[in-house]
Amino acid sequence: MAGRRYAPETPFHLGLTLGPLRRGPADPTFRTTPDGSIWRASRTPDGPATLRVTENPDGTIQTRTWGPGSDWFMSQLPDLLGESDDPTPFEPRHRLLARTAHRRPGLRLTRTGLILESLIPSILEQKVTTDEAYRAWRLLLTKYGEPAPGPAGEELRMRVMPDPRTWTLIPSWEWHKAGVDNKRASTILRAAKVARRLQEAADMDPKAARARLELVPGIGPWTSAETVQRTHGAPDEVTTGDLHLPGIVGYALAANRDATDEDMLELLTPYAGQRHRAARLIMLSGVSPPRRQPKMRKVNIAQW
Repeated sequence: MAGRRYAPETPFHLGLTLGPLRRGPADPTFRTTPDGSIWRASRTPDGPATLRVTENPDGTIQTRTWGPGSDWFMSQLPDLLGESDDPTPFEPRHRLLARTAHRRPGLRLTRTGLILESLIPSILEQKVTTDEAYRAWRLLLTKYGEPAPGPAGEELRMRVMPDPRTWTLIPSWEWHKAGVDNKRASTILRAAKVARRLQEAADMDPKAARARLELVPGIGPWTSAETVQRTHGAPDEVTTGDLHLPGIVGYALAANRDATDEDMLELLTPYAGQRHRAARLIMLSGVSPPRRQPKMRKVNIAQW
């Protein structure tokens, strides 16, 4: 076990920064405990590791790690906590964003550096409800992941994501039982088979990284953006092709609930270089158009 006390140089909010890494309330790789600690289980280049991060009353961050990947986790800690993220170029041009930025000064964009860890759950979220994707992620990791190192494995029942080879060995019927259709399962298998090449994208700039990811059939702009937002802390890589985001951005900035991707990108033009940060702040503002149509219908193919 290794530990470290870390003092952020700028305002920092633990939940806002690490929250995007959580894939649903029962994500086996992510836990929040009553003392306010956030636990994260990952498969690092050096092996499985568990990280516990606690924000102290004085604003410092206390960390503990377990497992073979502990040293790697510690070396990446500043990036994970958003220290490499520079929010100063962001200038609010709308009152809503100015107000939200003032209320959320501790928002930092995390940078994990772990491609497959963010790519696979993003693939699972393609064209389905988040509840369906979260369920699939939970079931697959519970069955094929391994216990997280340290107390997280036994006490919190946390799991480390399977290694690439294990993903390729999951039988077709297990994908079906998890509610994952053949298209998404096949995309994950293709990604797992070239995991080493994809991991090289962690050292590329966000645009080049997205281009590398999109070489894999089944990975498009939506998935690549969702991935690099987490792996690179990419402040300008806004998600397109989303069912809800254009309407939310359009409604928040121009009272246009029917905004398209093109409308959204035009509205975000004043935030060039910081468009993802602007979109995050809009989502955090709580402003969204009133619902006027049913949510996407849930389809559990495991019941077919």
